[in-house]
Amino acid sequence: MPADKATRALAAVVALFMGLIVAILVLAARKVITFELAMLMLIALFGIYLGFGFLIAVCRFVARLK
Repeated sequence: MPADKATRALAAVVALFMGLIVAILVLAARKVITFELAMLMLIALFGIYLGFGFLIAVCRFVARLK
């Protein structure tokens, strides 16, 4: 079990990210959504995580400047 808060938060984010990927792949495998839609959802999911990660990093950097 992770010890500090930062490690727990990182583990939670990774688990959520992997869970969403698995859910999208299961939907595609069961033919609930098309392959193209699954790829679009995976790319959007990656973009959201990358964008918010960049936003959090910039906010932390700006907070240190003050």
